[in-house]
Amino acid sequence: MNRKAASDWRNIAIVGPYLSGKTTLLESILAITGKIDRKGNTTDGTTVSDRAPEARDRQMSVEVSAASTEYGGLSLTFLDCPGSIEFTQEAQNALIGVGSAIVVCEPEVDRVLTLAPLFKFLDDWEIPHLVFVNKMDRASADFTDVLDAIAEVSSRPLLPQQYPIRNDRDLAGFINLVDERAYSYADDAPAKEIDLPEALRDEEQIARQDMLESLADFDDRLLEKLLEDGIPTSKEILDDLKQELSADRVVPVFFGLADRDWGVRPLLDALVRATPAPSDTNRLRGLTFENPDLPVAQVLKTYYSDRGGKQSLVRIWNGTIADGTTLNGMRLGGLHRLFGAQQIGIQEAHAGEIIAISRLETAATGDTLSTDLDCKPLPRAETLTPVYALAIAPEKRADEVKVSAALTKLVDEDPALFWEQHGDTHEIVLWGQGEIHLQVAMARLDRKYNLPMSTHTPRIAYKETIRKPVDRAHGRYKHQSGGHGQYGDIYLDVQPRERGAGFDFSESIVGGSIPKQYIPGVEMGVREYMRHGPLGFPVVDVAVQLTDGSFHSVDSSEQAFKQAARVAMQTALAQAEPTLLEPIARVDIGTPNAFTSKILQAIGGRRGQILGYEARADWPSWDTVTAYLPEAEMQDLIVELRSLTLGVATYRWKPDHLQQVPEKLAGRVLAQAPDD
Repeated sequence: MNRKAASDWRNIAIVGPYLSGKTTLLESILAITGKIDRKGNTTDGTTVSDRAPEARDRQMSVEVSAASTEYGGLSLTFLDCPGSIEFTQEAQNALIGVGSAIVVCEPEVDRVLTLAPLFKFLDDWEIPHLVFVNKMDRASADFTDVLDAIAEVSSRPLLPQQYPIRNDRDLAGFINLVDERAYSYADDAPAKEIDLPEALRDEEQIARQDMLESLADFDDRLLEKLLEDGIPTSKEILDDLKQELSADRVVPVFFGLADRDWGVRPLLDALVRATPAPSDTNRLRGLTFENPDLPVAQVLKTYYSDRGGKQSLVRIWNGTIADGTTLNGMRLGGLHRLFGAQQIGIQEAHAGEIIAISRLETAATGDTLSTDLDCKPLPRAETLTPVYALAIAPEKRADEVKVSAALTKLVDEDPALFWEQHGDTHEIVLWGQGEIHLQVAMARLDRKYNLPMSTHTPRIAYKETIRKPVDRAHGRYKHQSGGHGQYGDIYLDVQPRERGAGFDFSESIVGGSIPKQYIPGVEMGVREYMRHGPLGFPVVDVAVQLTDGSFHSVDSSEQAFKQAARVAMQTALAQAEPTLLEPIARVDIGTPNAFTSKILQAIGGRRGQILGYEARADWPSWDTVTAYLPEAEMQDLIVELRSLTLGVATYRWKPDHLQQVPEKLAGRVLAQAPDD
């Protein structure tokens, strides 16, 4: 690919719901532009963009893939983004680096709602975008009904630039609403111009007038011409479309069948004609750089090869990056332009380009890169809250030493993952965005790091406390084995505390019945016993006071009093009516308000306590439902929420408090508790 000026580059994300045909659209674009000789397909795993084996195995995109081509005198870099809601983080991290996006969807009115979160992100980041309604041969509703449904979830007005021509119910061609020319589709070839069907002339005129009136909302001169019954030229319309799209004020709409190349060429023409140049994107984002030569870039995606090599997909926002440049204190290991799994080595890249850089060892996705260590960080996509977890363990005990390093790389590659060594259950818990998301993570651990893992539902970090006080619980430890013996003798008062008050230890020893140097041993013994109470769980919210005891001048020791404290605590807690506590989370669920009642029912079915619901800020027609929910009921919560809301609901959560487990449920928990 020849060196081009920054104004000749366009970076375009292809986004949309799962199964909408994004990868197929990219294959069509690459074939039409002559970049590939033969289109691949997802079923055979032969597409350019599904580079990962996990993607080919599941016949779905699981990570961002880049491919560049040329068309209409411009160099186009496409980022094919996963459509599954479980890989939303991948798409969002990539979107912040592009100048525009193609939103691919199906002509199904009932599923248009799945576009709402995507449109919201695009609008919040002011990313100009077009809509391509794919698979129009499967449309079960009129095109106008589809447009009306999409308009309901878009805050920007839609500007359809085509009107469908049908042969009975079959799609046959389109009318270009800009120049009012009609075309008949041909497989794997440009559409052929035909006479505009007389039967559609009135419908076409209405659709065209709607388009012009929408454009006129942003152009006073066009509005004046329309009011005077003037007819704007095609050039005037196209100039307006370019201006309003580049400013992210309107959403042009195209349609077709990507697997047959229908409608793809007009879409490509619009990308070349109307999408913003890199300098326009900088202005729209408010990115200004005093020094035009200062290299400034941002990591959009991190990849690790099967051999452990690290590669970063990077958007250059300013300056030039050459092989051997040092960014953030790291010397670059090589520059490449990606074409799916292929890597084309280059010597330098310039503002407006998206390239891959090797061996940026300490750079994470979202990081800003520059030769200036004081460079102001660029805005980055928010990290999504993890909503699904699995406890994991290596199938081979000898592999335990490799787990931490492998998980660190896994999270570096996919920031939507999070892992922890749970302090109470001692399990390694991997968090993500759903079941498939974690299955892909497990497959990567096996393939890339030779770490086959076993998985199970994480254990709940139950606690226990007491319900009544116990006075003067006696603990004596006496042991004689020749020479000095061991002797400790104490009395403890044990009382319950308010929920969340924690543990408190005090002493009221008078008269020297227990020397001061032995009292820390008592507290140590109390704390150790509370790690594993009479029900088998850590004890919380208890006050313990050392009130009396005795010692032996020769045989007593701190260790002896520690053991005496354990004996006393065992006696006291058994008499203090121990009870089981479970962790309760505060959950904020975002949902379209059409499904709010179903969400409320779902929470009630999970022993939840509804705190209320209200309109979701900055999300028209959405609600936020707030509730307390036992963590034991949250393992598959995201699965139910998505099934109730066409996959769009999600939630944030945080631990809030402990609550007594209902008696019937407590019996089941105790019966199933592991013997640690």
